[in-house]
Amino acid sequence: MTGNVPFPDRDTVAEKLAALSETDKSYLTLLMENVAQDDNLLDGLRRHLDLAAGSRFLNSLKLENLGLWLGAQAPDRLQIRLMEAARSSQHPAYQAFRTGLDRSGGLEKAYPPTI
Repeated sequence: MTGNVPFPDRDTVAEKLAALSETDKSYLTLLMENVAQDDNLLDGLRRHLDLAAGSRFLNSLKLENLGLWLGAQAPDRLQIRLMEAARSSQHPAYQAFRTGLDRSGGLEKAYPPTI
Protein backbone atom coordinates (compact mmCIF):
# COMPACT_ATOMS: atom_id res chain seq x y z
CA MET A 1 0.00 0.00 0.00
CA THR A 2 1.41 3.36 -0.97
CA GLY A 3 1.07 6.58 0.97
CA ASN A 4 -1.20 7.11 3.90
CA VAL A 5 -4.55 7.03 2.11
CA PRO A 6 -7.29 5.48 4.26
CA PHE A 7 -9.26 2.59 2.85
CA PRO A 8 -11.91 3.15 1.84
CA ASP A 9 -11.33 6.77 0.96
CA ARG A 10 -14.00 9.40 1.59
CA ASP A 11 -14.93 9.66 -2.10
CA THR A 12 -15.69 5.93 -2.29
CA VAL A 13 -17.86 6.13 0.82
CA ALA A 14 -19.57 9.28 -0.50
CA GLU A 15 -20.39 7.52 -3.78
CA LYS A 16 -21.91 4.57 -1.94
CA LEU A 17 -23.97 6.90 0.29
CA ALA A 18 -25.18 8.76 -2.81
CA ALA A 19 -26.21 5.61 -4.68
CA LEU A 20 -27.46 3.60 -1.68
CA SER A 21 -28.29 0.52 -3.74
CA GLU A 22 -28.74 -2.79 -1.93
CA THR A 23 -25.09 -3.63 -2.67
CA ASP A 24 -24.00 -0.24 -1.33
CA LYS A 25 -26.09 -0.76 1.80
CA SER A 26 -24.38 -4.11 2.41
CA TYR A 27 -20.97 -2.52 1.95
CA LEU A 28 -21.82 0.36 4.30
CA THR A 29 -23.28 -2.02 6.90
CA LEU A 30 -20.02 -3.99 6.90
CA LEU A 31 -18.09 -0.72 7.20
CA MET A 32 -20.15 0.27 10.25
CA GLU A 33 -19.38 -3.06 11.94
CA ASN A 34 -15.68 -2.17 12.05
CA VAL A 35 -14.86 0.45 14.69
CA ALA A 36 -11.59 1.21 12.89
CA GLN A 37 -13.62 2.46 9.90
CA ASP A 38 -15.74 5.01 11.81
CA ASP A 39 -13.65 8.00 10.74
CA ASN A 40 -13.65 6.87 7.10
CA LEU A 41 -17.43 6.50 7.18
CA LEU A 42 -17.93 9.94 8.73
CA ASP A 43 -15.45 11.59 6.35
CA GLY A 44 -17.37 10.06 3.44
CA LEU A 45 -20.68 11.24 4.91
CA ARG A 46 -19.37 14.80 5.26
CA ARG A 47 -18.08 14.64 1.68
CA HIS A 48 -21.47 13.41 0.44
CA LEU A 49 -23.34 16.15 2.33
CA ASP A 50 -20.91 18.82 1.07
CA LEU A 51 -21.36 17.64 -2.51
CA ALA A 52 -25.15 17.65 -2.08
CA ALA A 53 -24.98 21.15 -0.61
CA GLY A 54 -23.00 22.34 -3.61
CA SER A 55 -25.12 20.71 -6.28
CA ARG A 56 -27.54 22.61 -8.50
CA PHE A 57 -30.42 20.30 -7.61
CA LEU A 58 -31.06 19.29 -4.02
CA ASN A 59 -32.78 15.94 -3.60
CA SER A 60 -34.06 16.47 -0.05
CA LEU A 61 -36.09 13.26 0.00
CA LYS A 62 -33.05 11.17 -0.91
CA LEU A 63 -30.99 12.86 1.82
CA GLU A 64 -33.79 12.37 4.33
CA ASN A 65 -34.01 8.68 3.39
CA LEU A 66 -30.24 8.38 3.81
CA GLY A 67 -30.53 9.83 7.32
CA LEU A 68 -33.39 7.47 8.10
CA TRP A 69 -31.45 4.44 6.86
CA LEU A 70 -28.16 5.39 8.53
CA GLY A 71 -29.86 6.23 11.82
CA ALA A 72 -31.63 2.87 11.81
CA GLN A 73 -28.56 0.84 10.77
CA ALA A 74 -25.66 2.53 12.54
CA PRO A 75 -24.44 1.06 15.79
CA ASP A 76 -24.96 3.02 19.01
CA ARG A 77 -21.36 4.23 19.06
CA LEU A 78 -21.93 6.19 15.83
CA GLN A 79 -25.25 7.85 16.67
CA ILE A 80 -23.86 10.98 18.34
CA ARG A 81 -21.22 11.44 15.65
CA LEU A 82 -23.86 11.13 12.92
CA MET A 83 -25.96 13.78 14.63
CA GLU A 84 -22.92 16.04 15.00
CA ALA A 85 -22.28 15.73 11.26
CA ALA A 86 -25.94 16.47 10.53
CA ARG A 87 -25.85 19.58 12.71
CA SER A 88 -22.56 20.92 11.33
CA SER A 89 -24.28 23.14 8.75
CA GLN A 90 -27.56 25.00 8.35
CA HIS A 91 -27.65 24.17 4.62
CA PRO A 92 -30.89 22.46 3.52
CA ALA A 93 -28.91 19.34 2.50
CA TYR A 94 -27.77 18.88 6.10
CA GLN A 95 -31.24 19.73 7.41
CA ALA A 96 -32.83 17.06 5.20
CA PHE A 97 -30.30 14.48 6.40
CA ARG A 98 -30.91 15.55 10.01
CA THR A 99 -34.69 15.16 9.55
CA GLY A 100 -34.23 11.55 8.46
CA LEU A 101 -31.77 10.91 11.26
CA ASP A 102 -34.27 12.28 13.79
CA ARG A 103 -37.07 10.17 12.30
CA SER A 104 -34.95 7.01 12.55
CA GLY A 105 -34.93 7.22 16.35
CA GLY A 106 -31.37 5.87 16.39
CA LEU A 107 -30.09 8.40 18.90
CA GLU A 108 -32.98 7.72 21.29
CA LYS A 109 -32.40 3.96 21.02
CA ALA A 110 -28.71 4.41 21.73
CA TYR A 111 -29.23 6.89 24.54
CA PRO A 112 -32.76 6.56 25.97
CA PRO A 113 -33.96 9.62 27.85
CA THR A 114 -33.95 9.18 31.60
CA ILE A 115 -36.95 10.24 33.61
